[in-house]
Amino acid sequence: MEEICPVCGLPKSLCVCGTISREQQRVKIKLETRKWGRPVTIIEGLDNGKEDLHKLAKKLKAACASGGTVKNNMIILQGDHRQKVKEILLSMGLVEDNIEIL
Repeated sequence: MEEICPVCGLPKSLCVCGTISREQQRVKIKLETRKWGRPVTIIEGLDNGKEDLHKLAKKLKAACASGGTVKNNMIILQGDHRQKVKEILLSMGLVEDNIEIL
């Protein structure tokens, strides 16, 4: 007998909880200037319970060829990578209407 998802009640093979949670996330991608005028890209609004922020940060850092970190449920990347980050989040299944670039 197949396992049943405790959240939606469907079998694990048909479970849509991950897709629904990604569609409901409101993600903000913004550019800030830090000390000495260095730009940093900040991604906030991702749910740490649904997404492993450290794995996502590692993927983003590799794709953007930059350094970065995870602090206070935000991913901070060195440099201006707003468009590239948006493309990566869209490829992961987030809805374009829920991604806001500031």
